[in-house]
Amino acid sequence: MKYTSTRDLSVSIDSAQAIVNGLSPDGGLYVPQTFPKLTREDFDALCEMDYPERAAKVMSLYLTDFTYDELLSYTRQAYSRFYGDPCPLVNIDDGLYVLELWHGPTCAFKDMALTMLPHLLTAARRKVGEKDKSLIMVATSGDTGKAALEGFRDVDGTDIIVFYPTGGVSDMQKRQMMTQEGANVCVCAIEGNFDDTQNAVKAIFADQEMGKLLHERGFKLCSANSINWGRLVPQIAYYVSAYCDLLSEGKIEWGDKVDFCVPSGNFGNILASYYAMRMGLPVNKLICASNVNNVLTDFFTTGTYDTRREFHKTISPSMDILISSNLERLLFEISDRNDKLIAERMQALKKEGRYTITKSEFNRLAALFEVGYTSDEDTKAAIDASMEVYGYLMDTHTAVAYNVWCEYNNACPDDVCPAVIVSTANAFKFAGDVYNALTGNKKERDAFDDCKNLASFTGEEIPEPIAALKDKAIRFDEVIDRDAIAGKVLEFADSLSGRE
Repeated sequence: MKYTSTRDLSVSIDSAQAIVNGLSPDGGLYVPQTFPKLTREDFDALCEMDYPERAAKVMSLYLTDFTYDELLSYTRQAYSRFYGDPCPLVNIDDGLYVLELWHGPTCAFKDMALTMLPHLLTAARRKVGEKDKSLIMVATSGDTGKAALEGFRDVDGTDIIVFYPTGGVSDMQKRQMMTQEGANVCVCAIEGNFDDTQNAVKAIFADQEMGKLLHERGFKLCSANSINWGRLVPQIAYYVSAYCDLLSEGKIEWGDKVDFCVPSGNFGNILASYYAMRMGLPVNKLICASNVNNVLTDFFTTGTYDTRREFHKTISPSMDILISSNLERLLFEISDRNDKLIAERMQALKKEGRYTITKSEFNRLAALFEVGYTSDEDTKAAIDASMEVYGYLMDTHTAVAYNVWCEYNNACPDDVCPAVIVSTANAFKFAGDVYNALTGNKKERDAFDDCKNLASFTGEEIPEPIAALKDKAIRFDEVIDRDAIAGKVLEFADSLSGRE
């Protein structure tokens, strides 16, 4: 299968090159030229497989320059780092399920892809004959950073630098990144919010002079954010797997449609469910759930994407985003792959902070997507209600999705079908806010005290990856201005030049 760019249809490259490049030279995102299809017979076969086999099968349909056996070896290695089933589907009520994606080494859904990406990137570099080392550069709103750092820690031929907004991540997310181990890693906080951080990082990727300077040092920039196809393709697999679990457990019959409700910030996670639907996954509605940074809700409601608004810091910080990078891929599809139009809209977004889609495009979105957003107070109420009604503990992002699903379900009582809420993080990553939601007690000054309180109140165990952080030394505590990011990247590259 070949890949093209959302901003230039003349691009045609293999998946390995797309993974190594990360971002197309024209600034666009790589997308498959066609969507592979899954038949009923394929689903029957997938139901008999374990998760690594399912993931390898789904990815093999997109990554045709990799063999199935290659991919299976990578999935076996990646998901062996998880605690039990990588993505269990938990039935919490009649027709209501939670897809838990946080059983990996950093307790967040980003592990599902970022334990895989190092294997894909290392193999892709070999396939395309890349001589330079890969310098992974990441902007994170919390979970991606730690998952990428852990995934690429001490991987041969790669080094990684992560930037996060100071004050824009949870105490536990910050602690995870500041204590990161590994000889090839660097972490730095940025004054500003996530969009400031992401825009500065994107500018470096687009800077040809910066690419030349890094090449002189023996490096090629690469992304571990979901703009990289190698980050996105593993995520498609868990939506297919969730449907297989419902089939295997007799909860549905083949062809029954399912709703997926996804807490969304950068739009990569819910985009993966859209791609699964394009492959033949029977979907009724994709429900896009936001916090009060509800730029996506407004877009799907009005047809205008407008970032000219107040930025809010919330208790669901991984969703505190106003520029949802992966939406570009969806726009590409609903515009009938009009690359020139996409390039114009992305330029308008950069210059004017907004763009508007056509009525035809809007109607296409409305047929498949539902949207909603949740305030911090309603998020807390949803956490409390989930625990009270189902005895199920949710983090602050999953609770956003649960609340939006409840509102949708109440508003559309006749549109009933099984619903899967996508759970993106373990509650102990946001223990203070979750404990506050359940008890009304304020957060402690120390995040580990919050964890102890939450464990004591709920009877849940603190996950080992989080408990282990308490005794780890702080390695990275630098804070810089966003204009200094380029200098920091070069400084990091220079510091690596003498290391074997």
